[in-house]
Amino acid sequence: MDASEALIALARTRVPDADVRVGEMEDLPWENETFDLVTGFNSFFFADDMVAALREAGRVAKPGAPVVIQVWGAHERCDLEAMKRVARPFLPPRPSVAPPDPDVAEPGALRALADEVGLRRESEFDTTWALEYPDAETLSRAMLAVAGLATLAGPEREHDLKTAIVDGLAAYRTPDGGYRLSNEYKFLVRRT
Repeated sequence: MDASEALIALARTRVPDADVRVGEMEDLPWENETFDLVTGFNSFFFADDMVAALREAGRVAKPGAPVVIQVWGAHERCDLEAMKRVARPFLPPRPSVAPPDPDVAEPGALRALADEVGLRRESEFDTTWALEYPDAETLSRAMLAVAGLATLAGPEREHDLKTAIVDGLAAYRTPDGGYRLSNEYKFLVRRT
């Protein structure tokens, strides 16, 4: 599921038999207790209301099914924090009725959110890996795809956003002209 019709259209071309739908994480278009596994990789923190999104993930999971929550880790160990600063001016404003974004990088914050919605503790861990891109064109294309940034910015601003990405991530350029961004990630595995 994705909020972007363009990304869902792309998914349908790649996996035509899959049940892919346009929607919001806070209001999933499936019945209660539908899935054996629910995952959110680099997604829940894009919800306007992360608590509501986690509650919905639990609602559509079958009893005892795992809900896997993955978010970015500590700010100082996430090179992609620079990408947030680049993208922010190109994004629409947050809805005025949306609760403030929780800082899931703070120790215990993600655990508290999962506890709040009633997901039972199972396991949690942090890991780090690097994203590597051979050149500026590949970097900007990949970053435009994240959360449908190109769609959100609109075609008239896409070139400006690509330029801002390359400029904003210049510190991560490698001697061979590629880019390397190391990021820490937090994982929680919970059960309904």
